[in-house]
Amino acid sequence: QVQLVESGGGLVQAGGSLRLSCAASGSTGSSIVMGWYRQAPGKQRELVATMSSIGRTNYTDSAKGRFTISRDNGKNTVALQMNSLKPEDSAVYYCNLYKVVGALDYWGQGTQVTVSS
Repeated sequence: QVQLVESGGGLVQAGGSLRLSCAASGSTGSSIVMGWYRQAPGKQRELVATMSSIGRTNYTDSAKGRFTISRDNGKNTVALQMNSLKPEDSAVYYCNLYKVVGALDYWGQGTQVTVSS
């Protein structure tokens, strides 16, 4: 089993920055993709950014140039640095770990990000 614990959400004014962190524990394995998704009220959960075990990244278009994902494979942690935040970035952000072997998805409990205009 895998457990994900997130931290770092909060309230920030437009143009500000926040850093989200996620620590994974348990049987994570080595071939995994870690990343962040978000879900705003009334909308579907969407990918924000992911990073593979070999450092390959994937960002949603709205995050490119503003958000940066980073990982520490040795510590099984992933972080999301969010700059130039906009009100439309407001959502619950979820940490995700995807195990390639077995195609298993694990989710954190979510952390609220609110950007005021």
